Amino acid sequence: MKLRLTQFICLLLILSSCKSLRLSSRTNSNAENTAVAPKYNSTKFLDDVSITPGSNKTNYKYGEASLQLYQKSNVVSNSSFSLEKADWLQIKYAIITDMPVEQMNDLPLLREIDHWWGIRYCYGGTDESCIDCSAFTQTLLHNVFRVDVPRTANEQYDFATHIGDQELREGDLVFFKTGKHITHVGLYVGNYKFVHASTSSGVTISDLSDSYWSKKYAGAGRVIIDTLQQVTKNISSK
Repeated sequence: MKLRLTQFICLLLILSSCKSLRLSSRTNSNAENTAVAPKYNSTKFLDDVSITPGSNKTNYKYGEASLQLYQKSNVVSNSSFSLEKADWLQIKYAIITDMPVEQMNDLPLLREIDHWWGIRYCYGGTDESCIDCSAFTQTLLHNVFRVDVPRTANEQYDFATHIGDQELREGDLVFFKTGKHITHVGLYVGNYKFVHASTSSGVTISDLSDSYWSKKYAGAGRVIIDTLQQVTKNISSK
């Protein structure tokens, strides 16, 4: 009798423990589900991108900075066609002269300028070791435009047909003086810029509106004229 009572008590204990385990298991499972389950109750924005959790789509929101970047990329894209066709010298000297690339269309002149770029100045110099201002303009005009002019700046001033500043065009000469005499000359390239052999920087491009040059500016002259005018001028000068 005692043995049966003992067995019955043991059975009750076993059944009780199994029920407790089941309840515990369910409680843990619910807790895990609660911890894992996300709350989709708000939209979060990160760096101008809106993301809705649980959605397969990502919605992009362009802020002001993004829109400006987009517009700039479109501008580059729209102008890339002409830029892709441009020679690197056109781009280089468009930047230096602050002129549109499409206006830098005289490649022989640009190549000649680039060949001499940075060559140091020396009085009486005529080659790549050093060159003076009038020898430089003389060389440019001969090599690019096949026009021969006298050797010195003063002689080139007398030789050229004087023109008004509003008539200036690429290839014209611009003259400068110290006192009463013409002492410097350069070749006009556009946008008030001229290329010359500078005593301080060698062959470079300067601006006519610069205070230093504007004070010394003496006028402009044209030597690139049509063939008939050139022949007539040469005959009359003899």
